Amino acid sequence: MHFDIKNGKIWLQQNLTDQNPAEELVKMGISREDIVLGLQPPYKRPYTEYGVA
Repeated sequence: MHFDIKNGKIWLQQNLTDQNPAEELVKMGISREDIVLGLQPPYKRPYTEYGVA
């Protein structure tokens, strides 16, 4: 897993596990809007349940 923090948002850059770290962050109380799936291309991010940047 690779995370970055940019402009107050958590960016999930890489996940080579069978875990879903974004959902784990939501369970810990982090809002979906503050999580960006950086491993997704920018044009796909608006269609996820998470932030777009």
